[in-house]
Amino acid sequence: MLPTHGRATKGPAMTDPARLPEDLERFRETYSELFGELPPLAAAKFAFAAPVDPEAVRLSERLRAHAFESAVLDRRTTHLLLFGMLLALGVDGAPRYHAAVARREGASWPELLKVAELASAVLSLGPLNRAAATLSDLERTERNPSIVPTDVP
Repeated sequence: MLPTHGRATKGPAMTDPARLPEDLERFRETYSELFGELPPLAAAKFAFAAPVDPEAVRLSERLRAHAFESAVLDRRTTHLLLFGMLLALGVDGAPRYHAAVARREGASWPELLKVAELASAVLSLGPLNRAAATLSDLERTERNPSIVPTDVP
């Protein structure tokens, strides 16, 4: 939404954020159970977004629950992966929560550092890999202009 510069805007009415629907309250509690506290971003989501659009929060929390708790990956591995992904995305704060859960589930310091190294390698190798593919395609089409360039990302 664009700034209103003091003008009132119409939109969904906010309900009392202290009175979340029971299912959203349960989702909110899962953060404290997992991390020992409600992280700031999750707190903001439940305080602001849940009253404005509870269904959007409900859907995102169902996805989170489905992805985080599964029979496919154990909790330790899940949080090692989340730690690395959040580092790679440059997210502040959240990686620490997932590292703490991974540690509680048995992850070692060398494992956590290796995950950070992997995230660093993925980030640093991507541009070189994409450049090589792009330049290779450019060189191929310069040698033979009748070749249609491939769709290199």
